[in-house]
Amino acid sequence: MSGSARGTVPGLVTPHPLGAALPAVYAEDDFGQRFVAGLDVVLAPLFHVLDSLEAYFSPRLAPADFVDYLAGWVGTELTGDEPLALRRQAVASAMALHRVRGTRQGLAAAVRLAFGADPEITESGGASWSARPLGPFPGSPVPGVHVVLRVADPDAVDPHRLRAVVAAARPAHLPFTVAVTPSRTSEGV
Repeated sequence: MSGSARGTVPGLVTPHPLGAALPAVYAEDDFGQRFVAGLDVVLAPLFHVLDSLEAYFSPRLAPADFVDYLAGWVGTELTGDEPLALRRQAVASAMALHRVRGTRQGLAAAVRLAFGADPEITESGGASWSARPLGPFPGSPVPGVHVVLRVADPDAVDPHRLRAVVAAARPAHLPFTVAVTPSRTSEGV
């Protein structure tokens, strides 16, 4: 959980104080009441987490550090430096992305999520149909995927991050190359 942990929260009151649940013989005992009050401080966050547990598993509602924990559970390709809104979106869309992982659609969606721009993807393969056997094979005989990311400011994009995203989302058996170039609208400026 990103180096933080749940703990006591100053001023948080427990919904279930232990002192009221003690047997009558301890109800008037000052030491017993103070002792369990110390336990109430420790247990109060636990009760509050359990009372709202379903919110912890919703990327939209979970605390920021728990979103990072969920990101590890669902296998998102995050560095942890992304804005919180992007991390929440990545966790929420992880299942849909895993369904199309290794496809052109999945690769494009992963790059779009990480960089906010649609990539240009060139694949070596192809499909064709022929009424005669031994027709020419479609595509290139050398397998590969080439991803071009066109953005307004290419220097703002980390090419190593792009390589990592493409490596995680591409078909596992294909070699790949990536490039970051200026967008066509910014080339003439």
